[in-house]
Amino acid sequence: MHNFIFGIYPYIALSVLLIGTIARYERDPFTWKSSSSQFLRRKQLILGSVLFHVGVLTIFFGHLFGLLTPLWLVEGLGISHQAKQILAVVVGGVAGIAALVGGIILIHRRLTDPRIRATSSTMDIAILGLLLLQLCLGLLTIIVSLQHIDGGEMVKFMLWAQAIFTLDGRAASYVEGAPVLFQLHILLGLTIFVLFPFSRLVHMISAPVRYLWRPGYQVVRSRRQTPLPHRTALVAPKASVSARRAAAKPAE
Repeated sequence: MHNFIFGIYPYIALSVLLIGTIARYERDPFTWKSSSSQFLRRKQLILGSVLFHVGVLTIFFGHLFGLLTPLWLVEGLGISHQAKQILAVVVGGVAGIAALVGGIILIHRRLTDPRIRATSSTMDIAILGLLLLQLCLGLLTIIVSLQHIDGGEMVKFMLWAQAIFTLDGRAASYVEGAPVLFQLHILLGLTIFVLFPFSRLVHMISAPVRYLWRPGYQVVRSRRQTPLPHRTALVAPKASVSARRAAAKPAE
């Protein structure tokens, strides 16, 4: 089971993530969005959304660079494993708490307001609940990390993550014997990858970057004192067919 979860399941999760996301975009592009409810409990939405998104994005990129940066590069930059571990605990802890508070606000808003609840799908609530559970597991792993402040446990997961992307068949062996909290954290993270294409999370990769190079425009109010004449008043009515024939007929 260990070899399946940490040696095979990652490839299943990444394949579903990639293929499922592309298939959804091609087949159901109109569902590629996060349904808006911004006019309902707006202040609560803004607070929860900012805390949640900033925290989650910080954690995501922290994991991305923290796990996939080669060990030789980290050591070449003169960054010790202990310093990297302390940085991960501090930044991850602050970002995790912010995301957790924001997520609790969002799920409370979604479950307690009947109008928002009516427009929420089962998957909307389920994926938010799983994200909150993942945040809780991540914060709990900090307790374990503080007991291994030398960064030894972190190195194991770096080797595992990099082995997955380099198709190293020994990937599962790198995290064998790792604390159960870390293993559960990885398992749930991979499961969220599997559910990603079928949830509202797809809007995360729909950033409107095209607005960066779109030509700008400005909408202004007209200063005209009198309204423009109606279009039909500017176009002369066409003569009827019978009138045209009469005009073309030579006089007797």
